[in-house]
Amino acid sequence: MTRSIIAIVGRPNVGKSTLFNRLAGERRAITEDIPGTTRDRAYATITWLGQDYTLVDTGGLEISPDSPIGEKVKEQVEIAIEEADAIIMVVDVKDGVTIPDKEIAEMLRRSNKPVVLAVNKCDNDERTRQAFEFHEMPLDQPITISAYHGTGIEMLMERVTAGLTPSSTPPSEPDIMRIAILGHPNVGKSMLLNALLGQERSIVSELPGTTRDSIDTIVERDGRRALLIDTAGIRRRGRIHCGIETYSVMRALRSIDRADVCLLVLDASDMLTAQDAHIAGYIRDAYKGILLVVNKWDLADELGLTKKDRVLEVERNLKFLHYAPMLFVSAKTGFGVSRILPAAAEINQARTKRLDPAELRDMVKRAIERHPPMTKRYFHLRDVIQPDVVPPTFVFAVNNPALVHFSYRRYLENSLRDAFGFTGTPLRLVFKKKLNPDKIDRD
Repeated sequence: MTRSIIAIVGRPNVGKSTLFNRLAGERRAITEDIPGTTRDRAYATITWLGQDYTLVDTGGLEISPDSPIGEKVKEQVEIAIEEADAIIMVVDVKDGVTIPDKEIAEMLRRSNKPVVLAVNKCDNDERTRQAFEFHEMPLDQPITISAYHGTGIEMLMERVTAGLTPSSTPPSEPDIMRIAILGHPNVGKSMLLNALLGQERSIVSELPGTTRDSIDTIVERDGRRALLIDTAGIRRRGRIHCGIETYSVMRALRSIDRADVCLLVLDASDMLTAQDAHIAGYIRDAYKGILLVVNKWDLADELGLTKKDRVLEVERNLKFLHYAPMLFVSAKTGFGVSRILPAAAEINQARTKRLDPAELRDMVKRAIERHPPMTKRYFHLRDVIQPDVVPPTFVFAVNNPALVHFSYRRYLENSLRDAFGFTGTPLRLVFKKKLNPDKIDRD
């Protein structure tokens, strides 16, 4: 599902990050707490009235910066504005209308993007009255908020999301699998794309960050057609250099939304950096299929690497991706590359697998008989259905959903996988008192 991007923009010290944290921390939907999932604080998926959005924080904007750092920040914000579907401009009521505020407002007005003016720090009646002067700004009627106290947030989000298109599956050629190639910079994503295509389609360079935008290419192999999406490398926020690379992350996140299956490319010589955990978390949160591709395996003998050690490292550090298969390849020599598309196709097929209702009920019944819930107050399973696919979704009717411990949820998930496969695809397990497939929390 593609998500609209909302960027928070404003001059320094007006409360942009406070608003970002407030919105990111007040999700209007129940979310799963998946141990081991790491999220980057610069970007957050928020849910408002049943719709998901990507929220982006930006640095303090100066229209005419007098320092190299200021120039870089301005460049970053301009890219964020270009990528955004809607913009929240934050101003500080205590400072009143400033010339920099007017300059930023004029810049945003010329962007032809929906812009909502949020007058922040309206913590009392006097400051709320002071916000009246912001009507002179060249934007629509301002919204008074206090990001710190959380007042005015509902009205702000209603205004921001009013003109946005609901999340939807992007149009694509029929029966074509969309594969995003992801990973931190310099793991060999573009070289892997070229190896899959058998021709040079993307620039291959030893310098990280060569690919700054997504590049789509259709490939056909053995009767299979796939749309390959090459993406910019994702870094941790603290290691993102000022400049275009920062907001290329947004484009990579869009690629995850567009994909059916994500190839998370790992460097055999530098396995599982913190960036990899970030990317893996994004993929898992988006409920996309995933294939772990350990690249540069041609260096294994030279570096004394073994597959067993690499598998154990992934199992230890990416426990929440226990269902993801792993391939060892070398984009440079072509070793193992031919197995990638068939593996991705198997994962994509698993995402659409629909079980026979009788077989599903019988399997779950046997799983509970083998391992009853070991708690003082255990839940009673009344029924189970599979109302949806992509991802495969299972709704369990139980007497008290609160009694279902995370470990038992994982046990039921593993039992489903052992019985029916579901290679490389996350499963959504929902526990309800009553079965109503039309009212499922999309967490």
